Amino acid sequence: MQERVFKGSSPFASDQEDWRREGLLGPHDLVANPARTDAPAMQMPASAPASIESSQGSASKRRGSVVVAPMPISSPALGTGLVPVLAYIFPLRKDDKISPPSVVGAAGLVTNNGTRGFAAYADLFIAEDTYRVTSFYVRGNLNYDLYGVGISAGRAGLKLPLEQTGQVFRGEVLRAIGWDFFLGVRFWTGSSEIAPRISGGTAPETPPPPDLGINTILRAVGLRLKRETSLNRFYPTDGTLLDFTSDFFSEALGSKYSFQAYRFTFNKYGSLSKNQVLAYNLFVCGTGGDPPFYGNCIYGANNELRGYTAGRYLDRYMFATQLEYRLSLPWRFGAVGFGGIGEVVAGGSQIFRSNNLLPAGGGGLRFQLSKKYGVNLRADLARGRDTWTWGMGVGEAF
Repeated sequence: MQERVFKGSSPFASDQEDWRREGLLGPHDLVANPARTDAPAMQMPASAPASIESSQGSASKRRGSVVVAPMPISSPALGTGLVPVLAYIFPLRKDDKISPPSVVGAAGLVTNNGTRGFAAYADLFIAEDTYRVTSFYVRGNLNYDLYGVGISAGRAGLKLPLEQTGQVFRGEVLRAIGWDFFLGVRFWTGSSEIAPRISGGTAPETPPPPDLGINTILRAVGLRLKRETSLNRFYPTDGTLLDFTSDFFSEALGSKYSFQAYRFTFNKYGSLSKNQVLAYNLFVCGTGGDPPFYGNCIYGANNELRGYTAGRYLDRYMFATQLEYRLSLPWRFGAVGFGGIGEVVAGGSQIFRSNNLLPAGGGGLRFQLSKKYGVNLRADLARGRDTWTWGMGVGEAF
């Protein structure tokens, strides 16, 4: 077996995709829709600096690295507030020189629009990277605006303020099957209740979703196939990531809705020089069956794409693709520039129509949190078709 070495030589981190989505409590983003919680370590969709690293000094004696980041958040979807993050990055066994470092962590969320949340996360690499075990639990309430389903609803800008309260758990076990591929099973269970946030007598701008005021349970089993060839998963400078998930929500499992959710991600990384990296990302999403509105593909979630409020554009199908240039600077700093395009559609026959395309672009700064593993703090400003967004997080956008 080829030995993998995680040097963290670059000053920055790669994204650990878990609390990525700034919007809805749904089955595929960590706040009930961990969207890509299918990712290596811990990340919060957050916003603004403040971070400390410990376990640096005597790295030869200490087992891991602690990352603390009490980050302000300024989100178009959730408002302004604070996301305290605490994560521990460490080798599960000191004598295992092949497995990537494991991560355990927790985070909170408090904003001025009344949103509150708590998340706990674990990503473990076992037996010389033969097994990978991931689990997370999220509980809280999200206050956000529903614009309706479809690109025309998002462009109209009419919205219904909602509060979604609930919890979700996801567990996953993968096993190496050769050629850097991992295959395994996953399980979702969660419940939430949605209520309107409008005063009595005020007419909503958009029709309310079904099941208002009813506790809705979603439960699914699924499969995941993943291949990752980068030597440093926290800040990849070469290699690729291929990730496919399929989740089957079923009434037979106790779920309120029966539907299927498919997600495909492809990332490619290349070094232009010692301090320069070019990163490419493609994300494709599809939904079948009869999902709740938050079970659809959601544009703007998981940084797909930055520049859009998560949840404004959602539908059954979606694609997003983007390119990002990353530059390492002295004194732990860095800078990035990025651009991309995508769309959401109700059916495959409508894809690639020019009037449906949603472009975005922007730039950002980076600051290194962990020298040992190359984990960084991210701050990005982006422009979409009709909105600006600014956000921060731990790790790169993809």
